Amino acid sequence: MFQHTTVLLKETVDGLNIKPDGIYVDCTLGGGGHSSYLLSQLSDRGRLFAFDQDEIAIQNAKDKFKEHGDKVTLIQSNFKHIAEELSKRGIHKVDGVLYDLGVSSPQLDTPERGFSYQHDAPLDMRMNQQAELSAYDIVNKWSFQELTRIFFQYGEEKFSKQIARKIEAAREKKPIETTFELVELIKEGIPAAARRTGGHPAKRVFQAIRIAVNDELKVFEDSLHQSIELLNPGGRISVITFHSLEDRICKTVFKKASETPPLPPGLPIVPDEFKPTLKVITRKPILPSEKELAENNRARSAKLRIAEKLPN
Repeated sequence: MFQHTTVLLKETVDGLNIKPDGIYVDCTLGGGGHSSYLLSQLSDRGRLFAFDQDEIAIQNAKDKFKEHGDKVTLIQSNFKHIAEELSKRGIHKVDGVLYDLGVSSPQLDTPERGFSYQHDAPLDMRMNQQAELSAYDIVNKWSFQELTRIFFQYGEEKFSKQIARKIEAAREKKPIETTFELVELIKEGIPAAARRTGGHPAKRVFQAIRIAVNDELKVFEDSLHQSIELLNPGGRISVITFHSLEDRICKTVFKKASETPPLPPGLPIVPDEFKPTLKVITRKPILPSEKELAENNRARSAKLRIAEKLPN
């Protein structure tokens, strides 16, 4: 059975202020947890469009949601194509959009996908299994400078250079093919004392490679801007992030869209083109409860931010 532990489920969906007859988008279908709860709030006239580029997630959702018929539309595509894919289906405005970013539990728990440092598997990490770039390509073909950059920028790994050097030396002898081979090289690049603190030593580098394989940060920012444009007045966006860089993007985009730019003094009214687009609902992010953290360890780094589209 395709299992999925959904983080901040009620807070995320309830934060959208669901209208029973409204049109909603789940940009990160995964195991369907958020979509299931959202569908339970909709009437027969409501619509849900659910995106996932993972073929397995789409196939499992077809079974899970078959009783909902036309009420739910599954779209196998990267959410960077949200506006284009909705337009193809005659949808140009929606009442709410949600994002649950990061890798889903089923992907982590499927060893052959190569997302997890806990299972030995071929280096892959592609959320879209048809994509060309994989973790194998990055580890074996990217330069020392590129590896150092992504380990530091996306993984905030202090020992980026040392780890990149170990990888560079190892691949000169033979290709690095599996997750456990990579884990051993990462461990070699981190001093013994540092390996004993801060969780699994490979966590940060695996995260960095996954973000690079799937171009996650740019894709998210592009999609978020599109979602803001798609919202009807009063519509909301709920975003769960698990990484400081994703959270920073969300916070910055929401903040910029909710502020009036500096204007000349003495203007009697603010011109329409300078009026804020959004109202930020969550001044500080919503965090998982102690109960949820006890039940789901993967929720520990989750942050939820919500914003609402202002009237034109």
